[in-house]
Amino acid sequence: MYIKGRYILSAGLLAFIQQATAAAMDCTKATSAAEITICANKPLYELDAQMGGLYRQVMTTATAAQPELKRTQRAWLKTRNACADDVACLDGSYRQRLQALQAQWTQAVAWQPDAVDLQAMNDLQESIRTESKSHPEFALERALDARALDSSETSFAGDPVDDSYGEQTNFPTSRPKGVSEDEWQALNASNIEGAAETGPTTYALLDLDNDGQRDLIVQTYAGGTGLFTYVETWRRTGARFVRRSVERESSLFHTNDRGANQAISWIKLHDRIYAAYRNSAYGVDNLYLLNPLKVNLQVPTVTARYAYTLQVPATQNKEDGTSTYKLEADLHAALDHAVTQAMKAAPDSTNNAPLCPIPPTGTGDDDYYSYGPTHYAIEKITDLPVMIGGECYIGALIDWFGSYSEKTGLFAQLAVRKPGEEASGTAYEVYGRRHLTDVSAGLGNVEIDGG
Repeated sequence: MYIKGRYILSAGLLAFIQQATAAAMDCTKATSAAEITICANKPLYELDAQMGGLYRQVMTTATAAQPELKRTQRAWLKTRNACADDVACLDGSYRQRLQALQAQWTQAVAWQPDAVDLQAMNDLQESIRTESKSHPEFALERALDARALDSSETSFAGDPVDDSYGEQTNFPTSRPKGVSEDEWQALNASNIEGAAETGPTTYALLDLDNDGQRDLIVQTYAGGTGLFTYVETWRRTGARFVRRSVERESSLFHTNDRGANQAISWIKLHDRIYAAYRNSAYGVDNLYLLNPLKVNLQVPTVTARYAYTLQVPATQNKEDGTSTYKLEADLHAALDHAVTQAMKAAPDSTNNAPLCPIPPTGTGDDDYYSYGPTHYAIEKITDLPVMIGGECYIGALIDWFGSYSEKTGLFAQLAVRKPGEEASGTAYEVYGRRHLTDVSAGLGNVEIDGG
């Protein structure tokens, strides 16, 4: 994995390379300008050692692809040697090849869903359809709740790091309550650390593969602009726990609490356990059935789609959050009509025609096609015209990525501004109820927005 100019190898590959210095070229036999330059430059020599270890690991793992792998490696060597004594050229050549080989290795070890997994996906899809007949708002949630994993779980927190004001933690130094002596010995033999330097880490023991031994879930709050939480898993294997991830800094999934709408449900289908990862937006829930202990590329995916009935309430909350005010009847009718008309068309955040008539003089034409950019923490559903008192205003209907509750349904806002003016505009609350319109299923790539 390439991150900010540096290449990060998987934990397993890194250990393999560290134990196999012989993977690097034999500098006593260096003859070409490129080989001599590599041997004289420590960073390049280390990249060559990584290359040797990674290439051998891919050859061992992806046996069916060995002929093609040998061919591409020979072609790459010719490209590398053409760099001669150009250090920057050599460095870039190695990094590109390492990235390509890492992708090949990831593909080779990735989980391949079988017939049982596909049947589990189809059964979940049908269950959502059935639930929608009596619970059209929460069919997906009810189907997941009915399959919630019922298993013994032990959760514990890390130990606070001195001078970190409780924001960072280390793996506990003493056995937490609920952790058996056998599990504690295995945990201590596995070199488990906090997953980030920016936030606390918590741990949970839960059997994720039905083998009778509990596996480890590591959850780290990293904060940042999106208030991210990253989750990784470790499989109990003999006297140790072995990290699931292929890449050292990867995660099974993450949740973004500002700028996305994501959630996780641990469920059991056909005697298999899945991390049901939900990534939502206005009108859609994308649910990915992740294998909790393997690398996930293409996975069983269930997509639920919704239609909404939206309205602008006559009584609005003030910004102070404690008091309310009542909209004038004409204004309320205008806002409600604008939202209703916008919902009759397919919501689209882009428009090919101006929302309001463009006057012969004044601000540029672009001011009439869209409300303008929105903050990353919200989702624009659509731009729309709003007629108030015979005048045309530019409106934007926004929400929080389809966030939905039983009490309020969908909470959204209609922002309204007069075109050609620099005023920030006024926002009005919009509420709505949804109902399921379609549910589909199939294999798809995991898409995790907001990260």
